[in-house]
Amino acid sequence: MMRSATDATPSGKALPQPILPSQPLTALAPMQDVTTRAFFEVIARYGAPDYFFTEYFRVHATSRLEPHILESVTSHGTGRPVFAQIIGEDIGHIERSIEELLQHPVAGIDLNMGCPAPKIYKKNVGGGLLRDVAKVDDLLRAMRAAIPGLFTVKMRIGFEDTENFAALLDCVNRHGVDLLSVHGRTVKELYRSEVHYDWIRFAVERAEPAVFANGNITSARTAAAVARSTGAAGLMVGRGAIRNPWIFRQCRELFSGQTVYAPTLADVRHYVEDLWAANLRPDVEDQAQVNRMKKFMAFVGQGVDPEGAFLHDIRRACGSSDFFAICDRHLLEEGRAEIPFACEPYPGVIARPNREAPQTCSL
Repeated sequence: MMRSATDATPSGKALPQPILPSQPLTALAPMQDVTTRAFFEVIARYGAPDYFFTEYFRVHATSRLEPHILESVTSHGTGRPVFAQIIGEDIGHIERSIEELLQHPVAGIDLNMGCPAPKIYKKNVGGGLLRDVAKVDDLLRAMRAAIPGLFTVKMRIGFEDTENFAALLDCVNRHGVDLLSVHGRTVKELYRSEVHYDWIRFAVERAEPAVFANGNITSARTAAAVARSTGAAGLMVGRGAIRNPWIFRQCRELFSGQTVYAPTLADVRHYVEDLWAANLRPDVEDQAQVNRMKKFMAFVGQGVDPEGAFLHDIRRACGSSDFFAICDRHLLEEGRAEIPFACEPYPGVIARPNREAPQTCSL
C-alpha cells in the first residue's frame, strides 16, 4: 500500500509534505557532479520535485564536508527539502560527519549503498557495501542511533545478483530507516541492463519504510507506469531530469489528470541557456565550460532529433560561440523552434557523458 507523506515513518516521524498531496512523491536522484546547487535551482525553475538529494559527501579519516556540496543544502533557494547523502564505511567517521551535517538545514541524511563506479565499490563503499550484510547491519544500527531526524538509504538490488537483497531489506527494517530508494539493477549491471521493477515491487512488499522506485524513469508516463507496477510511494528520477527538466511538473500534471506540458525545441534552447548561466564560473576557461555543458547535452540531445545529429555536432563544439551556434541551428533555425521535444529518448540516440569532451580542440 502506498505510504502517504503524512504517515509516520518507522522512526515515528513524517516525511516532508509534498507539493501536492495524494500523489506519488517525486525526488531528484543524487548524481555526482550534476546535482549541484546550480542544477537544483534550474530544475526548480522548470518544476521542482518534492525532494532533492545532494551529491555524496565523501567520508573517511581526513574528510570534511565539501563546501561546494554543502552550499546545495544551505543556499539552494528551491523552497523544497534537501536530503544530504554520504558515502563511506567507517562508523566513527560517519558519526562525525553526521554530527557536522546536523548543524545545517538538512531534511534528512541518506546513505549511498548503490554507486556502481568500480573506483567506488572497490573501496567497499557505495554499491560495494551490498556484498557484506553484517557490515550493513552494523552501519545502519550506528547511523540510526546518530540521526535524530530522518534517515534514508539509496541502494541497488544487489552486487552481482539479488542473493542478499532480502537480508539487506531486513537490515533496513531492523534499524528504522525512514525512506528507501531502490535502483532496480545490480551494481555490476551499471546502467546497461533493463531495470528489474519486479525487485522494486519485492522491496515495496517487504520493506517497512516508504520505497522510491529508481531507474530508467524517462517521462511522466513512464513514472506513472512504474508507480502502478511496483506500488512504490514515489519515483526518484536522475538522468531523465537532466534530459527533461519539466519531468516533475509533468508528473504532477499527469497524476492530477491535467493537460501535460509539452515543451518545444525552443523551450529546450531556453533550458540550455539557463544551464549555461547557472554553471558559469569566472575562473573557468571557455572550453572547459563548453566541455562541462557537453555532459548535460549528452542527455538533452536524446530528445532533439532521432538521427542524433545534434549530439554529433555538440560533441565537436569548440568554444562557446560554436556551442551556441550549434544549439541555434538545431533548436531554432529553419522552423525547428516549434518542433515538439520528444517525450521519451529517441531509440538509438545514446548518451555517453564521459566521452563528450574532445582530447584536443583547434580554436
